[in-house]
Amino acid sequence: MMSRDDFLLLALAAAGENARFTPVQVQKLCFLIDREASHLVDGPHFNFRAYDYGPFDSAVYKCLESLGERHFVNIGETGRFKTYTLTPEGYHQGLQLLDDMSPNVRAYLVDLTNWLRKLSFTQLVSAIYRRYPDMKVNSVFRG
Repeated sequence: MMSRDDFLLLALAAAGENARFTPVQVQKLCFLIDREASHLVDGPHFNFRAYDYGPFDSAVYKCLESLGERHFVNIGETGRFKTYTLTPEGYHQGLQLLDDMSPNVRAYLVDLTNWLRKLSFTQLVSAIYRRYPDMKVNSVFRG
């Protein structure tokens, strides 16, 4: 059974070395994998609920903080929000987990992270709402 920590390392590593994620990107990445491919990664790993900007689970941030304390994730600040980047050790761990996946699963995760990271905040939240209207019920987002 894959732990939440391993799941996050695997998901973030799929974006490549030194890839930076915003909070909304990490939340939506975990949500999409849990909703669309959880059976491929021993999931679901989180309990997402409809929140201000769509699916949210505070446990994602708790896991990132824990990974940061163990030097697997660098947590930065841009002034407005935190950013998350795997450390070299975290990337190595995530890459090993990714390498244990089938080629189809690896390709899916790489494609998903590349797609997600190209979108603006508004585009990403809007895309989630179009595909998962149930996640819009508590939204404050008017994008």
